[in-house]
Amino acid sequence: MTPSFRMKTVAAALGVAGLLAFSAAHAQIKIAMVIPATGPLTQYGDMVKEGVTTAVEMVNAAGGVNGKQVETVVVDDACEPKQGPVAANRVVNDKIHYVVGPVCSGAAIAAAPIYNNEGVVVVTPSATSPNLTDGKNFHFIFRTIGRDDQQGPSAAKFIAEKIKPKKVAVLHDKQSYGQGIAANVRDDLKKAGIDVVLFEGINAGDSDYSAVITKLKSAGVDFVYYGGYHPEMGLLLRQAGEQGLKVKMMGPEGVGNPEINAIAGPAVEGMLLTLPADFSTNPKNAAIVKAFKDKKRDPSGAFQLTAYAATQVILDSVKAVGDDAAKVADYLHKTTFETPIGSVAWDSKGDLKAFEFEVFEWHKDGSKSLVK
Repeated sequence: MTPSFRMKTVAAALGVAGLLAFSAAHAQIKIAMVIPATGPLTQYGDMVKEGVTTAVEMVNAAGGVNGKQVETVVVDDACEPKQGPVAANRVVNDKIHYVVGPVCSGAAIAAAPIYNNEGVVVVTPSATSPNLTDGKNFHFIFRTIGRDDQQGPSAAKFIAEKIKPKKVAVLHDKQSYGQGIAANVRDDLKKAGIDVVLFEGINAGDSDYSAVITKLKSAGVDFVYYGGYHPEMGLLLRQAGEQGLKVKMMGPEGVGNPEINAIAGPAVEGMLLTLPADFSTNPKNAAIVKAFKDKKRDPSGAFQLTAYAATQVILDSVKAVGDDAAKVADYLHKTTFETPIGSVAWDSKGDLKAFEFEVFEWHKDGSKSLVK
C-alpha cells in the first residue's frame, strides 16, 4: 500500500467516522402534533401546540432524551373526521412513531385504527368522546383528559344542584363530541328528576339559529346546555340575546375559546362551562408556568397543560425503554406518571383512571372564574 493511498484510506475512514458522529449528535426523536392548523377550530390547535412546544423546549434544554434532541412536526387535520385518516397516513409515511393529538374527537375516532394498526403511540390531550376507546381493544391510543361520561355528569350535577332549573333544553352539533356529551348531560339530568323538554341538533357552521331559539322560547325553557364548539355557542348566545331569550347557557370545554367573545359580544357574560381544572395555579407547576410565560404563552387554557403532560409521558417512556413505540405503549399501560395535571395512569383502554373537571363562568373580557 502506497503512503498516498494509505492517507486517502485514513482520511476516508475519518470522514465516515465524522459523518457517523454527526448523525449521532443530530439523531432526533420526532413527535407529530396532529392539530387543526386550518379551519374554524385553530385556536384549540394553538393551545395544544403551546403545550407540546414548551415541554419539548424544556427537555431539549436539559440535554434531550438519552442524548437525542426532540423535534416536533405539525400535521393538520382541520379537526375534520375525513381528514383524520389523511393526517394519520402522513404520520405513518413520514415514519413518525409518536403523536400528541388528534385534538377533536371526530378526527381522532376516524384516525385511531390506522395509528393503532401501524404501531404509532397516540396521546390525545383533548379528544373526550368515549367512542374513541370503547370496545376497540386499542393498545397504542391514550388520553391525558377525561371522557365525556366524566365531564357530562359533572355538568349535570352542577345544573341539578346549583341551578335547579324547571325546564331544560339540551342542544348539540350532531357530531361525535358534541352529541356524545349532550346525551350524557341529558341522561344524567333526567336521572336527577330535571325536565329535559328539548333535545335537538343544530347544523355546525350555520349562521342563523333563530328557528331553534324560537323553539326554546316556545318551550319555556329556563336553562340551555349546548354540546359542541365555540363558533355555534357564540351565535346561540348572541342571537338568543337579540331575540329576548334571557336564559343561562352552559357548554363543555369546547366552548372555552377566547374567540367566542368576538362572536357573542356582551351576551357571553355569565356563560357556564366545564373545563379541566386550572392546573397552572398549582404551586408545584411554578417552573413550568414560568416557561410558558417567558415565551408569552398561556398555561391556563383548556389544553396547554394536558398537551404538556401528553408530551411528557411519551418522552419519559422513551427515556425509560428506548425509542421503540411498542415498548413505549407497554410502558404507558403499566406506569403512573407525575405530571403538571397530577398523577396520570390509564386503564386497559387507554383512558385515565381519574380526571378532574370543574365549572367556570366566562366573562365578556375573556377571563373566567371558578364557580364554587
